Amino acid sequence: MKKTIDAIVEGGKATSGPPLGPALGPMGINAGQVVAKINEMTKAFSGMKVPVKVTVNTDDKSFEVHVGSPPTSELVKKEAGIEKGGATAEAPAGNISFEGLVKIAKGKKNNSLGKSLKDVAKEVAGTCKSLGVTIDGKNPKEAIREIDGGKHDSVLK
Repeated sequence: MKKTIDAIVEGGKATSGPPLGPALGPMGINAGQVVAKINEMTKAFSGMKVPVKVTVNTDDKSFEVHVGSPPTSELVKKEAGIEKGGATAEAPAGNISFEGLVKIAKGKKNNSLGKSLKDVAKEVAGTCKSLGVTIDGKNPKEAIREIDGGKHDSVLK
């Protein structure tokens, strides 16, 4: 019989405490092994909250770990080097390069409703607007207009 545990952990810093330990204990699974696997798989997302799904086969005590993509806002904050977003783009909390925006969009492409990289880039720019983060020093709305106008088509293929 398989059981699934969903949790959000800090990248590379999962512990056998709540929420994982109490959920794994009754299943007879070695929580230390599961935590070590999660930390190994999430170390690239250090400092960010990452969704994790652990599927446990209670019959043979085996497990699989699936790591989701961190929220777009977490990726933008990491790229901008900020702890939290600001109120507006007029008094920006931070700035990311257009290349950084494309990097985030490529990472989120499989977890997005956008049909193309261009669509996903506009979603990321919208998140920048919400966080008060500028893109190459410009208001994110301007970056979205540039994307719609085809200025960055060579990068967004």
